[in-house]
Amino acid sequence: MATTEPLLKVHGLNAYYGQAHVLHDVEFEVGSEPLAVVGRNGMGKTTLCNAIVGMPPAHVTGSVRFQGDEMVGLASYKITNRGIAYVPQGRRLFQSLSTEEHLRMVGSRDGRWTIDKVYELFPRLAERKKVAGTQLSGGEQQMLAIGRALLLNPRLLVMDEPSEGLAPTIVENLIGTCKSLVLEGMGLLLIEQNLGVATSVCERQLIMVGGHIEAETTAERLANDPEEQRRWLGVEPLESRAES
Repeated sequence: MATTEPLLKVHGLNAYYGQAHVLHDVEFEVGSEPLAVVGRNGMGKTTLCNAIVGMPPAHVTGSVRFQGDEMVGLASYKITNRGIAYVPQGRRLFQSLSTEEHLRMVGSRDGRWTIDKVYELFPRLAERKKVAGTQLSGGEQQMLAIGRALLLNPRLLVMDEPSEGLAPTIVENLIGTCKSLVLEGMGLLLIEQNLGVATSVCERQLIMVGGHIEAETTAERLANDPEEQRRWLGVEPLESRAES
């Protein structure tokens, strides 16, 4: 019987900053359903993103196979060309570039996503196309960071803490955007500290502790188990926040 290769397969992944060993034999797969990696600050989640997309300065060993091909050792632009796009924590926009210039700098590859399509998805960006990227609101900056990644017409979108610093109403819009992209068939690896976002978008949940995957659970179980929320994330349970 033929086996289906997962979209992304991470195996025995280790990452080092000098002598500091940050990721420890990380293993997981991303298939057709979105996957969330959750954990407290400082657990190695951003290093995991950087290791997958080939961002320095970490030294990486192990394997990251995307659609069957090895990515470890490739330059980040080559990984991007293979079909992985990255929405980094903090957006990383340029003060000297307008909204439109950010998008035109990327251009568009063959596929569904063009600048006009990005403006259709995020009409607010079309209204603010001449405004400097760093002068946009937090929500608008996140729209621009996502739109910039979509112009690469990726097969897999890696998002690092996309809800960070956003107002609750903007977070709800972000959740809707992520769900619509998944419904269109895009692979999604979501790195989040916001448990509400992670469990709303992804049914599969990985818990990262101290640079390794400590457990795998489901959105339903994690969202409804206050003890697991305290144990793994050190947060006030979702149900308690909803009542306050």
